[in-house]
Amino acid sequence: MNKNYYAILMAGGVGSRFWPVSTEEFPKQFHDMLGTGDTLIQKTFQRLSRLIPKENIFILTNERYNDLVLEQLPEVNQRQVVLEPAMRNTAPCILYASLKIQKENPDAVMIVAPSDHWIEDEVAFTKNVEQAFSYCEKHDALMTLGIQPTFPNTGYGYIEFDKSSNEVIKSVNQFREKPDYETAKGFIEQGNFLWNAGIFMWSVKSVVEAFKNNQPGLYAHFEKGIEAYNTDAENAFISENYPLAENISVDYAVMETSKNVFVIAAEFDWNDLGTWGSLYDKLGKDSDNNAVVNARTLTEDASGNMIRTKSNKIVVLDGLEDYIIVDKEDVLLIYPKAKEQDIKQVLKKVKDTFGEQYG
Repeated sequence: MNKNYYAILMAGGVGSRFWPVSTEEFPKQFHDMLGTGDTLIQKTFQRLSRLIPKENIFILTNERYNDLVLEQLPEVNQRQVVLEPAMRNTAPCILYASLKIQKENPDAVMIVAPSDHWIEDEVAFTKNVEQAFSYCEKHDALMTLGIQPTFPNTGYGYIEFDKSSNEVIKSVNQFREKPDYETAKGFIEQGNFLWNAGIFMWSVKSVVEAFKNNQPGLYAHFEKGIEAYNTDAENAFISENYPLAENISVDYAVMETSKNVFVIAAEFDWNDLGTWGSLYDKLGKDSDNNAVVNARTLTEDASGNMIRTKSNKIVVLDGLEDYIIVDKEDVLLIYPKAKEQDIKQVLKKVKDTFGEQYG
């Protein structure tokens, strides 16, 4: 394996739309959401380790999840767990991790990938990442993997690429915010728009230079810790300085303002597993089109439901259609799939009414 290949695995999110399974104390990336025997972070780590030396995969997460990471990824040591003492969106943590990696290996090329996405064809994923790495080793480029849209989704940002190019690697014209339905339809009809999956590849030199040029204040804030990174002094510097960093996404910070941005249209099926409905779409179904995880079911006039319990519980359903049914110790959720985007608000009401311990 190429010792210059690195990964930053993003594992700090809460995944509140997967409540009550995903909570602040135990978020979705640490759960076996698909019922495969592996948690989402374990599957992502295994996928990346097909191409990247395991010791070069860094896990970026909130400091409260440090023990969970080490427990679920026994191949990883503490050096590889980069801890955020505060939530500051994606740009500060990516810059921090990039400076650490650059100090360790100035020739590094890396991928930044979410820990909780579903990717079926791992061979195609590895091929696309290798294409990007090969390009980034030779060029000053910020690259992303875009997903071919299958319908006018209003929940994703879009990447508009240069449609005149016949190359696999295409120049990005611009990033577009989450559109309304008619705008999304227009994007798909034009044929040169991809979903933004939040998967990035670049050389460490290129991304640090992009921060330096586009976010000089943020760069200066973390650059002053260079001497401390990868030493015993790092924790003290980060504890004091990280919470003072600007709250900004890597898209806003560098991708939307840089001129050297390129995209590869992914050759693999992808799902961001952002909601119970997206999980339902990717799971196998029973004869009544119910998706079932960890449950034994007896159904009558019940179809299109997402059913999840712990420990093989027996679930008897009659007369329910297109519902999310999730049973977890002290919380039972029975909620229409059509209103799944409201689960965040439901969670807030539950915490306000019954206490923070339920979130």
